[in-house]
Amino acid sequence: MAANLTAEDLEKTYDLIAESIDEVGIGQESLFLSKLCLALADRLGDMQEIEASIRLAKSHLGERKTVGPN
Repeated sequence: MAANLTAEDLEKTYDLIAESIDEVGIGQESLFLSKLCLALADRLGDMQEIEASIRLAKSHLGERKTVGPN
């Protein structure tokens, strides 16, 4: 497995993803992010790392709140 990215590289990655989301436009964000995740998972090529990454991403979302009548 490759070494972790530096803080600078993570910031650059965040900026690239945010800019790309803006470029694809409203309504295409989910499709873009899904395709990006699949492309990165394919390049990673390690199912255990993919599963660990999914768990990590979900753990940082916090509690999801529903909108609507109570």
